[in-house]
Amino acid sequence: MSGTFPEDMSAFDAWASGAVEGYQGPSKATKFPSGQSNPTYLVEAASGRYVLRRKPPGKLLKSAHMIEREFRVLRALEGVGFPAPRALALCEDESVIGTAFYVMAHVEGRIFWDPALPGVDRAERAPVYEAMGEGLARLHAIEVEKAGLADFGKPGNYYARQLQRWSEQYRASETGRIEDMERLIAWLGEALPPDDGRVALVHGDWRIDNMIFDSHAPRLLAVLDWELSTLGHPFADLAYQCMQWRLPNAGAFRGLGGVDRAAAGIPTEAEFVAGYCRRAGLDAIPHWTFLIAFSFFRVAAIVQGVYKRSLDGNASNPERARAMGAAVPLMAKLAMQDIERGA
Repeated sequence: MSGTFPEDMSAFDAWASGAVEGYQGPSKATKFPSGQSNPTYLVEAASGRYVLRRKPPGKLLKSAHMIEREFRVLRALEGVGFPAPRALALCEDESVIGTAFYVMAHVEGRIFWDPALPGVDRAERAPVYEAMGEGLARLHAIEVEKAGLADFGKPGNYYARQLQRWSEQYRASETGRIEDMERLIAWLGEALPPDDGRVALVHGDWRIDNMIFDSHAPRLLAVLDWELSTLGHPFADLAYQCMQWRLPNAGAFRGLGGVDRAAAGIPTEAEFVAGYCRRAGLDAIPHWTFLIAFSFFRVAAIVQGVYKRSLDGNASNPERARAMGAAVPLMAKLAMQDIERGA
C-alpha cells in the first residue's frame, strides 16, 4: 500500500468495505500504547469504532505472533458465549498494510492497568477479583470439542512442551548469560510434574490488564490478547495470574508485592486460589512451587523476546520494551527465591 500504516488507510478501507459487514470509510487509526507483541490499533471509521491487531514488521521468531490463531479462538469463544471481543474479519494478504492482521469489535469499558486498583472504590475491588476468578474457571470449563478447538494444541505433557518451546524462544532471543535463568531452566527440567491428563483451553496471559470491565460494575465484559492461547493445563493460567501477588508494584512492574492487600480490600493469593478451586470443584492445586516458578520462567522468556525485538528495531513499544529487558534477571531471581522457600 502507499504511505506508512496507519497514516494512509486507503488500502485498509478498500479491504474492510468488502470484508467487514457494514463497514464504511474513511477511517483513521491510532496505536494503543499498551502491548509488546502484536501492535494493536483503534480504528475510527464512518461506520463506527473497531480494533485492528496485526503482526509486527520484520523478522519474527518461529511460532510467535500467530494472529491467525487469535482470530480462530475469538470466533470459537463467540460460539460458546464466553466474554471476548467479536472477531469480524481476518486478512492474510500482506499487501494491504504490510503484515497479516484481523479486525474485531470495539468493546467499551474499563481496563485496570494496576492490579492494586487505585481509583476504584474499596468495596468494588474484591468483586473485580471475583469476576476474574469466575471468568478463569468458566474458560477452563469450555468443552473444546464443542467449541471446535479439539486440534488447537498438541497432545502430551503440556509443561514439558511449554518448557521446551520457551527455552528455545529464550535461546533464540538471548542477549547475555543470566545465571539465575540457567539455574531455573535446569530446575524446571528436573521438577516436571507427571501428566495428569487435564486439558483445557488456556489463555496464556491471564492478567487484569488483559480484561475489559463494565464501566459501572465489577462485571467482566471481554478478555483480550489471545496470542498465547492453546490447549494446555488449566493450572498454568491460575499460577500465571497469581504471579501478580509476588511481583513488585514499582518501575516496569504492576504487581501486588508491597501493597497492603487487607487495607485495599484485595483478596490474598490463597483466597483467590480457593475461589478458583471452589468454582472448578477442586480440593487443592498440586505442585504449586513448580507452577509459580514455571510462570516466572515463561514470562521471562517472553520479555526477553520483547527486549530483543527492541534491539532489532521492530518492537511495538520500543522504549518500554528496552526497559523491560532489565526485568528478565529479576524474574529469574524471584523464581529461584520461591523455589528455595517452597513458594
